[in-house]
Order: sequence, then C-alpha cells, then structure tokens
Amino acid sequence: MTKTKNYYDLLGVSKDASKDDIKKAFYKLAAKYHPDKKGGDEAKFKEVNEAYQVLSDEKKRKEYDTYGQTFNGQGKQGGGFGQGFGGFNASDFQDMNFDFGDLGDIFGDMFGGGSPFGGGSRQKRGRDISLEIDIPFTEAIFGTERNVLISKIGICKTCSGTGAQKGTGTVTCSICNGQGKIRDVKRTPFGAFQSVRTCDTCHGKGTVPKEKCHDCRGMGVHSMREEININVPAGINNGEMMRLNQMGEAVSGGTSGDLYVKVNVTPHKIWKREVNDLVIKHSIKLTDALLGVKQTIAGLDGDIAIDIPAGANTGEILRVRSRGVPDVHNKTKRGDVLIKLDILMPKKLSRQAMRLVDELKEEGL
Repeated sequence: MTKTKNYYDLLGVSKDASKDDIKKAFYKLAAKYHPDKKGGDEAKFKEVNEAYQVLSDEKKRKEYDTYGQTFNGQGKQGGGFGQGFGGFNASDFQDMNFDFGDLGDIFGDMFGGGSPFGGGSRQKRGRDISLEIDIPFTEAIFGTERNVLISKIGICKTCSGTGAQKGTGTVTCSICNGQGKIRDVKRTPFGAFQSVRTCDTCHGKGTVPKEKCHDCRGMGVHSMREEININVPAGINNGEMMRLNQMGEAVSGGTSGDLYVKVNVTPHKIWKREVNDLVIKHSIKLTDALLGVKQTIAGLDGDIAIDIPAGANTGEILRVRSRGVPDVHNKTKRGDVLIKLDILMPKKLSRQAMRLVDELKEEGL
C-alpha cells in the first residue's frame, strides 16, 4: 500500500510548528514551485498546497496528527490507516451496499483528497495563479495599491456563472435526474461497493442551462482579462508573498483558486531597513561634533528634528522613537529611526585653524 505523505516534511517544519511558521514555509515553497513560474514544478506545488490545506486548519491538523500514517524509522508502516482496517474480515463486506458520499468528505479532510474508496464529493477548485509586482521602498514602508491586468479563466459576467443565456433559465439535468450526483457500483476484493460522485454534466447543481450562454457556451467560466486591485499593506518586506483568496482561476461547478502576489521592493538610495527600524547615515562637521548642534533631516514621511550632543563620535547612533516602519500586524505601532553619525574631517586647514588646533593640542585635546 502506498505510504501517506508526511505533510510536515513536505513543508519543512516540525510537528510543533506554529500556524505562522507553517504559513511562511508554504508561501516560500509556493513561490518556488508554482507551475506558472519558470522552473516551477506542478507536482511539488500540489503536494505543498495539499499539506498546507491540512496543517493550516486546526480541525484537519488534529485529525491528521491523530489518524495520519506514521513510520517507525525502519521503512514499516506505523499507526493510522496505513495498516489497513484491522479487525475486519473480507467476508464482513461481501455484497454489502454502502453510500460513501458522506464518508468521502471525512476521509478527504483526513488525507487531503477524495475517499480511499474512490468516491467522495470534494468540491472542485480552480487553479492558483501567481504574479510579481515592483514597488518603491517608501511605498513598501507605508503601504500602497496597485491595479494589475491579468489573463485567467474567470466567472462569466454575462450569465454570472450560471451558464444560461439571460431570460432562459435552467432545466433538470437528464444525466443525474436532478440529483447532482451519480451512484456507481464498484467490485472490489471486499465485495460490491456503491460510491457517489458529482455529476460531470451539471457539476452537482442538478440543473443545466435551457439555452447556453453565448459568451461561455454554457460553462459559466471562460478566458478573460481582468483588472485586479492589490492592496499592499504597510511594512511589507521585500520578497514577501501575499495571498488573495479566490482571486485565481475559476472552474465550472467549483470554487476559484487563489492569487499569489510576490512583492519586490526597490532599494532606497539613502535609507535602509533593519526589521522595523529605518537607518540612515548622517554626516556632520567636526565643529558640530565638538560643540553640539540642532539639525533637521528629511524623513520618509516628513522632517525629523535631531539634537546632536557635544562631543559626538563617528559611528554614534541617535534614536528617534516611533518614526520607523509601521508594524504589519498593528498599524498603531512603529519602529524607530536610527541615525548613524559620520564626522567629516577637514582635508585642509587655514593658518588660523592650524593655530587653533595647536592651542587645543597644548590643552591635551
């Protein structure tokens, strides 16, 4: 029997990993393996997506930890469903009719797929898509919006996804007789089993268009170009991945996939970022360092007043509270501005300046 995948290993996290750790690991792998990306791997992407869908859901994760297959390190199957259904004989199942429609959903939640009996009524899901946007350093600090035009399979706007021409309505599906599901009888070594699957004709709705929509030909979805509004939050990091739920490709009779947006931040010529602090190098004259001075520097969101103390040294850091990067989880909190002082030494001195320096030298300075 095929071994069940280890979702923790697929995401590269420990079994006690937090939800945030699991989310970060998934975004990193999703960006790496997405099939739309050059060098992507569709099979790997599906695997990490399957693992994330289970481990990011508290109920599913608990079920997986409780019932999921384990291995004892010697290549043998440990506990869980991997060992089969102990305590039952094949004769117990002979010529018995079971409707696994509901059980399929339960097993689907446990294993991230359909029922192990081949049935199940797991809803179809559209394909995830990804894109990258470039934003300036300042906009990454304080947030911004972008409107992006993308090509994808989307819900038909003419029929609103019904597949029916306006004013024509729908009729009962002749394939499933309006049930939305089709029952199949399958012969197995355990006997005859009855499974339930979603009708491919009406996609589980039980009805079909009386007259098909001319734009989508009755599918409810079709290729289109759509403008997507992307709200980039304040404090986002370079390379961070945003997930827009159900903004991916649509599928007939199912839910839309997700849109993943990778944000590339263009570096600033002067300012640097260190976690939630903004760092700048500020040059001052020797006399200002010796005597102290009040100055103003241009910040990313307005002027910043600073008080340079007498006797300041090169490399000394002045801290201005709450003028740094907004906290992405709490907009009322911000990091600090760190100003690293750099004392400019004069390359040439006048005769008068030389005399003054000599006097300072005599005083032991």
